[in-house]
Amino acid sequence: MWPAQLFCMIGFSFVMPFIPFYVRDLGVSEHLVPIWAGLLATGTGVTQSIMGPVWGYVADRFGRKPMVQRAMFGGAVVLTLMGFVRNIHQLFGLRVLQGAITGTVPASIALISSVVPQAQLGFSLGLMQMAVFTGSSIGPYLGGIAADHFGYRVPFGVTGALLFTGGLLVLLGARERFVRPDPREQPSSAPWREIFRARGLMMLLAVFFLMNLSSSLVAPIFPLFVEEIVGGTERAASETGLLLAITGVAAAFAAVMAGKLSDRFGHRRMLIAATLLAGLIALPHAVAHSLTQLALLRLLFGLGAGGMVPAMNAMVATMIPRDRLGQAYGFSTTASALGWATGPAIGGWAASMVGYRLPFVIMGVMLLLLALVQQRGLQARIAASNE
Repeated sequence: MWPAQLFCMIGFSFVMPFIPFYVRDLGVSEHLVPIWAGLLATGTGVTQSIMGPVWGYVADRFGRKPMVQRAMFGGAVVLTLMGFVRNIHQLFGLRVLQGAITGTVPASIALISSVVPQAQLGFSLGLMQMAVFTGSSIGPYLGGIAADHFGYRVPFGVTGALLFTGGLLVLLGARERFVRPDPREQPSSAPWREIFRARGLMMLLAVFFLMNLSSSLVAPIFPLFVEEIVGGTERAASETGLLLAITGVAAAFAAVMAGKLSDRFGHRRMLIAATLLAGLIALPHAVAHSLTQLALLRLLFGLGAGGMVPAMNAMVATMIPRDRLGQAYGFSTTASALGWATGPAIGGWAASMVGYRLPFVIMGVMLLLLALVQQRGLQARIAASNE
């Protein structure tokens, strides 16, 4: 599962450094580029938020491994087709379809969480998150170089091949001893009601939403921000890829360490510390004026970002019975995807109005407020569940 997820994340992130430039290449007016870049992320997030619980329910009924294969093979087809679009509306339609079909991370997390010992849950999910961040660090750098040399369409074919490879690894190498639940043993009430009865889950889902909203504010405009700093488009894609690679490497290291520490000291404490660090480092992005300054900030931001996700996923697994984990992570996917859908739209609009720096200030303030919410809101509700 680790190399499969690694290949997939390299693939998904392979095209990230140049999406705004691809939008411009499709004939979109300059002042509309950041808005369309945000809408592309929003469209994916909306459909992913709708389909997350649906795929989670199917996973609990028929197995988690088939859901991982669905996300990887389906993504391979959709991402490959993006390299053949002729206008922004076709690209938008495929991004919407991508959100409905894919979701390799929650599918993989549900599979891993259903088999590992609970005492090693944080470390195991940290390893999976390490694959996510490592792939997200390698992919943008290689994708940026590929875009600079071969244009914006060829990398989509590479992305499809990488996702297909990940799907083959799962098909041939992953093992799941899944026993389909007996319908006679299912609760009489709706399945989702049983999940939401878990103490503190609603507050945790709100944290998923707010964390992803704040973190995704700058996602669609970051390549444009780098372009502004380097003073042109000649090296913007490759430099963006390098900066995202630095963030990913730091986050990968932090994910494993934070997962291990959270098993020992508590998932909530680790979540608060990581969110606080990310918020403090996000603010100075707004005053960076060189690639060196930006690289240092991305390194430190990655350390904070890497610790948040494993802690939150581990908290879900400590609250929900293992035969319902697919549905639980489906709802966390919905909350996360809604955040990812809302953040880029806000960030893209803000950038079109006031420039590329203010969204970093907004992101930093939101993360600091979120750390306060975690300290006050999660303490009374779920501290006993995971500490």
